[in-house]
Amino acid sequence: MNKRALILCTLLFGTFLMHAQGPVRDRIKTLKVAFITEQVGLTSDEAQQFWPIYNAHEETMEDIRRKERTEIHANIARAQELSLNESEQLFDNLLALQFDKQKAEREFLSKLRTVIPAKKVLLMVKAEEDFKKQMIQQFRKRRGRD
Repeated sequence: MNKRALILCTLLFGTFLMHAQGPVRDRIKTLKVAFITEQVGLTSDEAQQFWPIYNAHEETMEDIRRKERTEIHANIARAQELSLNESEQLFDNLLALQFDKQKAEREFLSKLRTVIPAKKVLLMVKAEEDFKKQMIQQFRKRRGRD
């Protein structure tokens, strides 16, 4: 299977696995799938095993981020007004969410290592960072034009 066909299959596969969250978000996710697939050099067999693990991890991390937004950041904004007990509880919740993030990342990377070589896992980590940088640069460019 040539590289273009693999990328197309991966894009379609990834798109079907993602939840509908609006056209912009879907477009970014589709671009991310293509970018990671190309940068990592996943074979079709690797992609079939990789993307379900990746997408499940993305959902887990989004749940954690949602909890952070609703439980932590909303209350940190009013930190001056919190009692000592409320502050302690909020801090404990923050620590628990940080622990959950680290645990989820460790489990994710460990699972990936069972389906793709360690080198490709490292390439995936790099690809994610590169994709984020690229998105930030594009956002800044567009923001500067408006």
